[in-house]
Amino acid sequence: MSGPVAFLFDLDGTLVDSVYNHVRAWHLALEEEGLHLSVWRIHRKIGMSGGLFTAQLQRELGHPIDEATLQRLRDRHAELFRKLSKDVPPLPGAVDLLKELTKQKLPWAIATSGRMRTAETNLRSLQVDPNKSVVVTRDMVRYAKPDPDLFVEAARRLGTGTELSYVIGDSIWDMYAALRCGALGIGFLSGGYGEDELERADAMRVFDDPADMLDHLDELAPRARD
Repeated sequence: MSGPVAFLFDLDGTLVDSVYNHVRAWHLALEEEGLHLSVWRIHRKIGMSGGLFTAQLQRELGHPIDEATLQRLRDRHAELFRKLSKDVPPLPGAVDLLKELTKQKLPWAIATSGRMRTAETNLRSLQVDPNKSVVVTRDMVRYAKPDPDLFVEAARRLGTGTELSYVIGDSIWDMYAALRCGALGIGFLSGGYGEDELERADAMRVFDDPADMLDHLDELAPRARD
């Protein structure tokens, strides 16, 4: 392992309470195109890469979707999400958790499968300036989750590595990405996945939300040798 242990966070459903805004935005965008998919099925796909989302969408609808329609869907989802998320709140303890990591000089970064046009609202909610903190979005890597590229790039920008660092997320897609880059997965229940699902996806610990993790940070933070 190169460099110190890092804390690599997903964004939606992990640090901000925005998962269901994404679900609602996708549902509305699909309905406008005459594509009908149950809300719960959309929720199961939040957090995966756009390409995988598209592939699963076409599989469930039972027919292909042309590229022009896909682009309209992406653009409309982003537009609707921004409208729904003007006042998206941080999850309990999220701001304090990031401040505590900074206070303890523990490196942290945010890595999201969303693009900056949808992430910027959430970052403002967290009081995170992407020009001063390490933030990696879908625009910056070749592949998104469940591939590990987002977290690998975040660690690289921190000057550390992913091996035995922590990947913290609310979905099984985060846990799969953690496993693929040698990181330790920490799951949050705040995005709607159950504890058993996260543990089956190889989460080493599961917390309710950032506040719960902050209460147990002493169990996770690396200790200096005496």
